[in-house]
Amino acid sequence: MKKNKKRILIWGKIVLIMTFTILVIIGTSIGYTYYELSKVNTIKISKSNEDLGIKPVVLEQVKDKKIEVSTKTKVGTKIINIALFGLDRRYKNEPSRSDSIMILTIDELHKKIKMSSIMRDTYVDIKDHGKTKINHAYAYGGPQLAIRTLNENFNLDIKDFVTVDFFDLEKIIDEFGGVSINVKADEISLINDYMGEVANLEKQTFKKVTRTGIQNLDGKQAVAYSRIRHTAGGDYVRTERQRTVLSALLEKIQGVGVFKFPTTVEKLLTYTQTSMSSMYIIKLGTDIFTNNTKTLDQERFPLDAYSTGKTIGGVWYLVTDIKTTTSQIHKYIYEDKKPLTK
Repeated sequence: MKKNKKRILIWGKIVLIMTFTILVIIGTSIGYTYYELSKVNTIKISKSNEDLGIKPVVLEQVKDKKIEVSTKTKVGTKIINIALFGLDRRYKNEPSRSDSIMILTIDELHKKIKMSSIMRDTYVDIKDHGKTKINHAYAYGGPQLAIRTLNENFNLDIKDFVTVDFFDLEKIIDEFGGVSINVKADEISLINDYMGEVANLEKQTFKKVTRTGIQNLDGKQAVAYSRIRHTAGGDYVRTERQRTVLSALLEKIQGVGVFKFPTTVEKLLTYTQTSMSSMYIIKLGTDIFTNNTKTLDQERFPLDAYSTGKTIGGVWYLVTDIKTTTSQIHKYIYEDKKPLTK
């Protein structure tokens, strides 16, 4: 009996020591992660619905769609939209248009991550600037005006953003060892041309792409691939390339698992500007992992059938049926219904 008590005491001490050690390791890891995340370039923007162009009617519509999509859906299940802006700037502090515009949707209802590209030449209203290309909003008023423009024109509820320029996107991709891309014959020379231009600015060398087919592209190669627009399909296909690169990157992030996610976020966000706090980002990512949100889906708006190129005042714009496009975006983001072409 005494021996058993002694064994229990010994094992109790061992368990306590192990538990304490694990807690110290976890605490140190989390502390280090938060320290690193505190260095993230956080840009404060207004979060008021009025300043971001979020209409009361939109909040009601979104609330209804979040709750009523399924009879099994519990109240509070989230559909979160975040604006992603890619800047094709040559210098860090120069005003820049958003060369790439996407809406990243974390859809916990349908356990999906969705990417919706918005064509940069889309003809829209920009507050205090009249009708012009949607990509001008970022140059006119930074991320806050760019978010407001998306919300007001397409009746959305976006409150946060992530911005990255092509130089930093290159570094992010390299952090993950490159991305797997299927390169076509007519893309090779253009990839190498774009890399030459960037390498010139950065005073660096680069590795040329020499063959077609599925291959691992490094940061410079992948960014150059995503910038291609002078092939069949023009800017329409370019947005597809951008989503392809981002999808490949998201798959790499998903592959790290929930325990390595905080340090992965730290790697990513040091190269970006964002309105989100480090705690919110970690919570968001943890939710994605714990809810088993794995499916990646993508779309591009406006659709060809509901838009046309038009020259106005000597400038080419992509003019769209805003009402129909807004309806298609809503159905895709909130109801998980793919838009149908005519």
